[in-house]
Amino acid sequence: MLWIQKKTVFLLPMITVNRLSVNFTGDCLFQNVSFVVGNRDRIGLVGKNGAGKSTLLKILHGLLHPESGDIIITSGFKTGYLPQEIVSDYTTTVWEETMRAFSEHNLLQQKIVQLTQTLENRTDWESEEYSLLSQQLADANERLHHIGGAAIEGDTEKVLCGLGFKREDFDRPLQTFSNGWQMRVSLAKILLQNPEIILLDEPTNHLDIESIQWLEEYLANFAGSLILVSHDRTFLDRVTSRTIEITFGNIIDYKCSYSQYVQQRLERIESQQSAYDNQQKQIADIERFVERFRYKATKSKQVQSKIKMLNKMGLVQVDEVDKSAIFFRFPPAPHSGRVMVELKQVDLGYDSLNVLKQIDFHLERGDRVAFVGKNGEGKSTMVKAIVGELTPQSGKIILGHQVVIGYYAQNQATLLNPDKTVFETIDDIAVGDVRPKIRAILGSFLFSSEDIEKRVKVLSGGEKSRLALAKLLLSPFNLLILDEPTNHLDMQSKDVLKNALLQYEGSMILVSHDRDFLQGLSEKVVEFKDKQIKTCLGDISDFLEKKRLDSLHELQKSAIKSMASSTSTTPSKEQWEQKKEREAQERKKSNQIKKIEAEIAQLNEKLQIIEQKLAIPEQHAQEVEEGALYRGYEEIKSAIEELEEEWLTLME
Repeated sequence: MLWIQKKTVFLLPMITVNRLSVNFTGDCLFQNVSFVVGNRDRIGLVGKNGAGKSTLLKILHGLLHPESGDIIITSGFKTGYLPQEIVSDYTTTVWEETMRAFSEHNLLQQKIVQLTQTLENRTDWESEEYSLLSQQLADANERLHHIGGAAIEGDTEKVLCGLGFKREDFDRPLQTFSNGWQMRVSLAKILLQNPEIILLDEPTNHLDIESIQWLEEYLANFAGSLILVSHDRTFLDRVTSRTIEITFGNIIDYKCSYSQYVQQRLERIESQQSAYDNQQKQIADIERFVERFRYKATKSKQVQSKIKMLNKMGLVQVDEVDKSAIFFRFPPAPHSGRVMVELKQVDLGYDSLNVLKQIDFHLERGDRVAFVGKNGEGKSTMVKAIVGELTPQSGKIILGHQVVIGYYAQNQATLLNPDKTVFETIDDIAVGDVRPKIRAILGSFLFSSEDIEKRVKVLSGGEKSRLALAKLLLSPFNLLILDEPTNHLDMQSKDVLKNALLQYEGSMILVSHDRDFLQGLSEKVVEFKDKQIKTCLGDISDFLEKKRLDSLHELQKSAIKSMASSTSTTPSKEQWEQKKEREAQERKKSNQIKKIEAEIAQLNEKLQIIEQKLAIPEQHAQEVEEGALYRGYEEIKSAIEELEEEWLTLME
């Protein structure tokens, strides 16, 4: 159930930014920036990594101060700020730390107790002082009621559960959780404090898909204003209705969501460029006229008129566009056997903690699979087991013939040696023909000649992620495993990575919560839930649609069950016949599904035989030359796709 806050509707501007300027180490981050944040504004801050988005949020929250300019926040309005990274030094449980959000509640309750005790011990009921204390007690009780003092425990439970915590987690020490889960507690505290203005810096980085969807619904009902930084295109589209772009120290304000902003930005620049070209042509014509007739007395008036026209002409400006972008392609995938990875009855966990139980998983050459599920359900655990970083508690993990793994860990950026330079990080593991290309590789990931001498510890989160991705290009592989690769990457970098993955020829396992990034990258989705895995054919949109339908079916089943329990009447003959008909239809559907699955299995066997022949074409020269193998291959693939579509329709 969604928790909806009760807030007053404000009519005044909440924040006014006037001629804001910020300089860091001689570089101008902002120059005379001005804008207004109104009531219920939903603003997405966009721009490349390093443009100043996080800095602007810190200034609005009062953590940093600009060199010049004014930030005016309407009196009485509070800001709640979630940073991109937190410094954790917790000694409390999840519940205790979250309840610290209610500092005003706690102070009011202490005041109510003190005033009540004081009044009980007094007997001067007619005095002015007694009357004043009574009024203070009434005011404190009224204020506590106004801010929802009676419901704080229920609200806390709803928010924590919405962000993915289980009730048994509430009493666990917070320091036993990862930084991502600690970040969720910080977010919960902000939401529970009900500030008039919420400032969020990459809130989805540590949330799974279900928690992101919960947060989207929560923010849709938030009665104040919201300013957020995010590289999740779907999240921005569903939450924001205004986009502020930060580019080259300036801002451009678009009254629309992110996807509309991308289109409007393109149209705006095209329009400016067209106007600029037309004006330059007009200026050139005028200058030619002036030059030609400058010294002719009969044309002197016209010449002077043209010169005045030039002087008065306001030059059309074309917005600067930051065109720098990473560029790379993954190396060609070496040949491997048909089976890439196989897990048989595998139990996975840490010490006595069991995370996954009796898992069977099969990945073939060319398969592209997305791992999804709530955080803590075992996605990264299974990835670590496949790459050999974690030993199974029981069962077998078998890597196929000549399988070479390229692995990007969820914490890959933090695994880099902080004391090495960017160049040393790559140089230490580069071998053979790659070594002379190190500078070119780093250049394609936007590291300049000055940047490559920087220590890793001074790099931003986005720069560390780009460096970790660059390491993947140093050797070829045929199984690519990426665990949350988009964290800290800007939109443009994510698009480049996605394009490179679409062109990658090998097998792939992709762990991500970014729905827009996942779209189109996988043919199967593996859901992790309750120590088990479940495979869904199709990409992420097919999976989410099926989840939505499953939720509706569960609600319907619950309603039917409730009705059945409330009525103890014996089913009529007509109801019995309808039930039998439904059961017969279900059996028929089940038989159809089994038949299709058997046909798909037979076709896959035929496909494997053709693939084996194509792998050694010299032994099947005549079939290759006549094109029979290729035609057979395409026909079988088309037949499999049609059967899979029919299977998916029946399953839904």
